[in-house]
Amino acid sequence: MNVVTILLLFTALLLTRVSGLRTAVYIILVQSFMTALACAAVGIETGEGHMYVAACLTAIIKVWLIPYALLNIVDKLQNVREDHPILSVNYSAVGACIAIVLSYALIDQALPGAGSRDALASAITMTLIGLLLIMTRRQALMQIIGLITMENGIYLVGLSVTKGLPLIIELGIFFDVLVAVVVLVILTYRLKLSGMSTDTSMLKKLKG
Repeated sequence: MNVVTILLLFTALLLTRVSGLRTAVYIILVQSFMTALACAAVGIETGEGHMYVAACLTAIIKVWLIPYALLNIVDKLQNVREDHPILSVNYSAVGACIAIVLSYALIDQALPGAGSRDALASAITMTLIGLLLIMTRRQALMQIIGLITMENGIYLVGLSVTKGLPLIIELGIFFDVLVAVVVLVILTYRLKLSGMSTDTSMLKKLKG
């Protein structure tokens, strides 16, 4: 579990350094696969059968369906890079490092001596990095990837604290994420058709 946690944190950090949209999609695919592995690891540790169901759903939705939809959008774009982020990749990486420090400080302050300290801190860091990507990237696809990273982090917080949520709650979370990403992918495609770009800064021109 510790190795999986480290790899998850590494993928989140790597996203702050990436400008290519296709590369970012592949990274989020790997991150989601690691999330599925973490879910299966909790299932092995606790013996809860529904965790294997959650791991399979994570693999189907986040490793296959969502990356497939995002790659289809990338194939239709003329510009497949994040050229002008609000915050440069160097400053984004610094922000990610600050998020790591803040996460560990929060865990040490709120839950001193917690057995899952590293896993919980990594999950909170992923959530903050996902929020950072949403706030500092202009490309709609990168913002979707930030949303998925943030959701993966929140899900891992639940795994770290509760060792697995009830199946009905996990099904609700997966359904919400799937619907949200499908809607965002459709809107991104419509944005591309209308403006020949998925740069969300173009939406400022619609202000009346």
